[in-house]
Amino acid sequence: MPHYSLHIREEALDGTIEPRLIGALTDAVAAVFGEGIRPLVGVELIGVPQNRRGSGGVVTDQDAPEVTFSMREAAFHLEAVPDAPARLIAATYDALAGVLGEESRRQTVVTVVGVPRGRSGVAGEVA
Repeated sequence: MPHYSLHIREEALDGTIEPRLIGALTDAVAAVFGEGIRPLVGVELIGVPQNRRGSGGVVTDQDAPEVTFSMREAAFHLEAVPDAPARLIAATYDALAGVLGEESRRQTVVTVVGVPRGRSGVAGEVA
């Protein structure tokens, strides 16, 4: 299952931005891997209190989204989806900038994680 975990300053989550972030990130995955993947995309938004975020050794008040996208490693090597990791990173940055504003690009970190075969499970079974 393709899955995003997004850590962001709690104060940025105001009840209206959450559906926009979830929709935009889901759209990003569908833009890279096709519409058939849309129902499988999971998005988890994790709010971090402002006084618990730092940059350069000091507490920061910037949103500074930190995003991890994970799915099976094999999906990043499909012939039908050339350059999948690079395309996914670009689509993720575009999605976040569309919701949070262009200035968010400078502070955002996106990590793509490929999960090797046999190291994930669904419904209690190794997948």
